[in-house]
Amino acid sequence: MAEGVTLLSEALQAGVAVESVYAAPDAPADLLDRAASAGVRIFGLAPGVLERVAETTTPQPVLAVLPIPTTRLEDLRLASLIVVGVELRDPGNAGTLMRSARAAGAGGVVLCGESVDAYNPKTVRASAGAIFGLPLVQAGPASEVMDRLADWGITRLAAVAKGGRDPAEVDLTAPFALVVGNEAHGLDRGALATVEGSVTIPMAADTESLNVGVATAVICFEAARQRRGAGGSA
Repeated sequence: MAEGVTLLSEALQAGVAVESVYAAPDAPADLLDRAASAGVRIFGLAPGVLERVAETTTPQPVLAVLPIPTTRLEDLRLASLIVVGVELRDPGNAGTLMRSARAAGAGGVVLCGESVDAYNPKTVRASAGAIFGLPLVQAGPASEVMDRLADWGITRLAAVAKGGRDPAEVDLTAPFALVVGNEAHGLDRGALATVEGSVTIPMAADTESLNVGVATAVICFEAARQRRGAGGSA
């Protein structure tokens, strides 16, 4: 379920096969026309109905229902930058991570372990439409994901609050997976044992850590910067 004008517009732009749209009386006519032209079923709602079924306190005038993609981990095999979230519990953080990864040109995102449902309405909303244009995999245990990435020759780098190398001093032009952990506890020992190195974003001395979505953005954009200089892509 995707609520809002921006999300529906992004879904249509990405060519997603939207199943249906529920529209309040003040829904933008041009957006509904775009949806109808794409073959989407549109149901007009009486005043006040959307307010009773939407998740937000002040809902936007459209709510779309979309199919859940069937992306597999194998579909990311040729990606040169993958973001792996381990035990992410907050839907807002997961959505922000997706948004950051897509903006930096990542080839895909994997949420594994006991991470939040990638298609939770709050996660979808926080992604600001990135979820429609980014290969996304909801996987099982992190160890299995790491083993598969290792088999493909993809370097695994953990983002840690302390003790890692400055991302600007690490060669991020070769294929790699950025592994980020739980918002409160980071990556556990088991997950850290599966990576080949770690990176830490330099911060002011009195700063403990960054939000996981922000940290993902900083490191992914550093990779993008290096790759522009090398003439590569994610």
